[in-house]
Amino acid sequence: MTGILIIDDEPGIRRTLASILEDEGYRVYTSEDAVMGLEVLASEQISLVFLDVLLPLLGGMEALETIRTEWPGVEVAMISGHANVDMAVRAVKLGAFDFLEKPLSLDKVLTVCRNALAMHSLREENRDLKQNFRFSEEIIGTSNEIEAVRALIRQAAASDARILITGENGSGKELAARAVHNGSSRAGKAFVEVNCAAIPETLIESELFGHERGAFTGAASSRKGRFEQASGGTLFLDEVGDMSLSAQAKVLRAIQEQKIERVGGEKTIHTDVRILAASNKDLAAECGAGRFREDLFFRLNVIPIRIPPLRERPDDIILLLSHFLKSLNLPDLVLEEGAVKLLEAHPWPGNVRELRNLAERISVMYRNGDTLNAERARDLLRKNPEAFGGSAAARKPEGADFFLPRSIMDMNLTGARESFEKCYLEFQLSRNNGIISRTAEAIGVYPSNLHAKLKKYKIAVDGAVHSEREER
Repeated sequence: MTGILIIDDEPGIRRTLASILEDEGYRVYTSEDAVMGLEVLASEQISLVFLDVLLPLLGGMEALETIRTEWPGVEVAMISGHANVDMAVRAVKLGAFDFLEKPLSLDKVLTVCRNALAMHSLREENRDLKQNFRFSEEIIGTSNEIEAVRALIRQAAASDARILITGENGSGKELAARAVHNGSSRAGKAFVEVNCAAIPETLIESELFGHERGAFTGAASSRKGRFEQASGGTLFLDEVGDMSLSAQAKVLRAIQEQKIERVGGEKTIHTDVRILAASNKDLAAECGAGRFREDLFFRLNVIPIRIPPLRERPDDIILLLSHFLKSLNLPDLVLEEGAVKLLEAHPWPGNVRELRNLAERISVMYRNGDTLNAERARDLLRKNPEAFGGSAAARKPEGADFFLPRSIMDMNLTGARESFEKCYLEFQLSRNNGIISRTAEAIGVYPSNLHAKLKKYKIAVDGAVHSEREER
């Protein structure tokens, strides 16, 4: 049932609107001020807010700005008995769906309500389509190893059983998790990912379970955690092996009892989520070393899925490379037999992520119809100083997914500097497991500056959290 919130300090307005909207079959919540209204938004599923302009404690315009920031998917219809054109224009600029004047026309209220909810549904559909488009890519490969993974995913997706996905960095664990979700009965619901390695221990409980207003310094409003956000859908705990023991205990309790409490709250919230977890670590060995709870391991490892590294499925390498090149508008690159053999023999320490990065570099250096022969492929893959224009100082670190093309010597200074900077950032991200805050600290820059560089060079970071939460 669609939830609608009415925030108005006049009891008569609240009662009248609530009666009309309940008669239309909506679930209606009311609040006499914006502060209480924001609490309702944080705890309930709301699609539309009727918001008065003149309110005690917190004005309607200020509340509108907060709603647009914290709950961008919620539509807001402003109402006022002292409206003017400037006020209406300002409200629309701030993101209001419409502006209603008192005394309210009931027909106008219902019209705005239907139109706003239609817009809300359209936004939700658009968001889902974008998400599905982004992750509609199937697991690519025809090798026996990847066919076995596909078969296990199809079998496991039909149930609600917890799944532990293991594999090396860059092997495609998140893609497998999304394939499980998309093949399940929860496919139409939320898929919420938590990168456990990217969230500081002091924030992990708030991130997972949410918090109430005033629970800690900076908690200006209540906030839903990832368990609540994933209600009815799937919660993916990526790099779960990096979670602290105290956080593991709280997650274990949430899984066992299927209920949570927000930080600073007393209300018990029942959860309905399917848990998928992933790790690049041997969690059984981590349990033996006392770094991972054995009881949580057994809870998560109901159905184990291992994603094989790329070196174990060499038959898929050229198929994957062709797929990436096609997506980069380079479908007609010619691969000579010598280049194919070199690529298939490469150990690919960065797995599919490394191969995708290679495809992006090829798309910059070559055009459709060009030929990638053995010598050129060797330039991309070799580890000796010649790959760096003969400079021993630029030697590739052993095992690193990092190279500088020989063609850098034919670039102007600006191009060479940018080429080096892009390769350097990719190497540092790989070294730090794609974690933005850790990489920024390692290279001595602010996370915001690193974000800007990644955007400039169009560097994708699998599993990284691109948000301010990581930087708090």
